[in-house]
Amino acid sequence: MEDFVYTGNPGRVVFGSGTVARLPEEADRLKAKRILVLSTPEQAGQAADIAAHLGSRVVATYSKAQMHTPVEVTIDAMRFLEECSADAVLSVGGGSTTGLGKAIAFRTDLPQIVVPTTYAGSEATPILGETEGGRKVTKSDPRILPEVVMYDVDLTLTLPVALSVTSGINAVAHAIEALYAREANPIISLMAEQGISAITRSLPLIHADAGDRDARSDALYGAWLCGVCLGSVGMALHHKLCHTLGGMFNLPHAQLHTAVLPHAVAYNAPAVPAAMKRLSRAMGADDPAAGLFDLAKQLGATMSLKDLGMPDGSVESALEQAMSNAYWNPRELEKRELGDLLGRAFRGERPPGIGGPGSRGAMR
Repeated sequence: MEDFVYTGNPGRVVFGSGTVARLPEEADRLKAKRILVLSTPEQAGQAADIAAHLGSRVVATYSKAQMHTPVEVTIDAMRFLEECSADAVLSVGGGSTTGLGKAIAFRTDLPQIVVPTTYAGSEATPILGETEGGRKVTKSDPRILPEVVMYDVDLTLTLPVALSVTSGINAVAHAIEALYAREANPIISLMAEQGISAITRSLPLIHADAGDRDARSDALYGAWLCGVCLGSVGMALHHKLCHTLGGMFNLPHAQLHTAVLPHAVAYNAPAVPAAMKRLSRAMGADDPAAGLFDLAKQLGATMSLKDLGMPDGSVESALEQAMSNAYWNPRELEKRELGDLLGRAFRGERPPGIGGPGSRGAMR
């Protein structure tokens, strides 16, 4: 056994079906009496329905959350928060809403309750990514970690299949990079492997039947495990590229991660054979990079960054920004090879397999 360091984050998790009915007791536990509800514009109605469980504890709703957590939105939400004198926030939705709640908590240290409706996983981390001036910057701080996460499988039954697929693969990205993180440890690697397995086996079932409650439960459980991985160890190339592309071009978050992940895995695979062995086992795929690409494509995901909105002729500028700040990665960052990676992702091409063009990526 190699030496390792493991740090556990102290968030409280309530998992099951119908768990939102327990929101009042969780608010009481936090001594929260004036709660500001957060959502995106699209989920304002759902957030209101969920917040109804809290009755008079809800003092206002702010439904302007946006993906990539723009600083200007946070500043506006902070003004709103002060006006209503809230003493806690309830975030309902995916990574966009969770990000806004975390940005508020970072600035105020107010307690957070999160009710996820996607498989984003960011609710399980003390990490915040904020966008300002076309650049996305991340920070980690204990204040950012939500105090309570309410996972309610019932809320995911109506999550559109297309978003289920990309949100799920976005979650898988957290666990994959945890397998070869500089701070990797046996506890997180176990969680990563189980999280990857739970999501990759459940997504085809959800694609076939969106109302499959067992598959939905597995996917949500896997998303939590993958989120814990993201919040416990550092990340590498994949997340750096996605933060760069998301900040520069405002590309849709989950779809962006889905399109980039197979290429980042292919790039790092030669440097991390032990992690690739775990990933192959978790996915049931001989070639994890090709397997991820094939799984996403077969389930209808868009695999071309161009089709997601990345402008023509922008690969070089994205590459320059991605390499402008040094960051750790298990394989040395080589500009030419990274340019090739981004070019393939831009065009939506299948990544080169570990075993070459004839390698088998199909999941067993």
